[in-house]
Amino acid sequence: MRQRGIYEKVKGSAEWWVRHVDYQGRLRREKAGTKSAAISLYRKRKTESLEGKKLPEKLRRPPVTFMDISRDALAYSEAYKRTYSDDVRIMKRLRSWFGDRPAESITPHDIEQRFQEGIEDHGWAPSTVNHHRSLLSLAYRLAIRNGKATSNPARATRHRKEDNDRVRCLSTDEEKRLREVLNANWPEHVAELDLAMHTGMRRSEMYGLDWEDVDLGRRFLRVKRGKNGESRYVRLNSVAVKALTKLQERSDGSGAVVRNLSGTPLLAPRHWFPDAVEKAGIENFHWHDLRHTFASRLTMAGVGIRAVQEALGHKSIAMTVRYSHLAPDFMADAVEKLVPEESTTSTTETPIATDTRTDTEQLASLAPTSESVH
Repeated sequence: MRQRGIYEKVKGSAEWWVRHVDYQGRLRREKAGTKSAAISLYRKRKTESLEGKKLPEKLRRPPVTFMDISRDALAYSEAYKRTYSDDVRIMKRLRSWFGDRPAESITPHDIEQRFQEGIEDHGWAPSTVNHHRSLLSLAYRLAIRNGKATSNPARATRHRKEDNDRVRCLSTDEEKRLREVLNANWPEHVAELDLAMHTGMRRSEMYGLDWEDVDLGRRFLRVKRGKNGESRYVRLNSVAVKALTKLQERSDGSGAVVRNLSGTPLLAPRHWFPDAVEKAGIENFHWHDLRHTFASRLTMAGVGIRAVQEALGHKSIAMTVRYSHLAPDFMADAVEKLVPEESTTSTTETPIATDTRTDTEQLASLAPTSESVH
């Protein structure tokens, strides 16, 4: 028979709750755990109600809901994170999942189940799952700090391995097609494309840039807070200066740099970039790939790897090697420098000459030049 006063909030979850009326006639709900624990707790609360006993203080306070802790997380994001606009979008989905559920009632299993639905139904990439997980974890960390929660269920979920070796660059032909599409359909956004391709700034850095951090006279700008949380300086070439000058015409020289023609600050390129890429017939290309293109073109132009690292704002040289890979044709030219010139001028057999140089001299002649190393 069904036991009165106990129930599973989520069918099949094996997490049982108690519903009872206290001595003042107010309806109460408590999480008990197993079914046997719920039965015992229900009997205990019934006895306490008959004896007129008050419930413990923590049970008399209304439960803190996920909606409550999500507000704190967004307030923190707005104050300290460049990705606030992305967090707003992600939090909207998280709220649709958990809404007014007590924050303490959400389990790692609940979260993993939602992530799996996103992967199966919407084809989420590992990075998408990790972004949701990260924002959830932030909400619970703040809740613990503020005394609104005692544990962080997001930390017990699995971090998905991302494909960080992916490096996609814009070819010359693809860039030509993209610019043709922009000039025909979204000419007001050409300056944004130029600024991204000639500075290598991340999307959040570029769309969070203010005029107070731009010095066109000395041709540099300051990123107040990069991905690693530190500020850095970005040098500007003539194309980047021209793009910024174009954007400056849309404002009074203060506040946000990137604006539309009416002067409204833009938070992201979502309303034009994906459509432009699709219209240009460019496959598997995202905004961050403009940063890959910047790094790779610098390297292929002979810029040293340390200088590329500085331009990208990387702490680790390993990150720079991943982003600024060398194009195969450029690498082929580099290794071809090891071939002696006489072997490329004639294919006829010639007597084998004796090399009278020392081992040190021979190794020195085969060592790659600084240009080929970089």
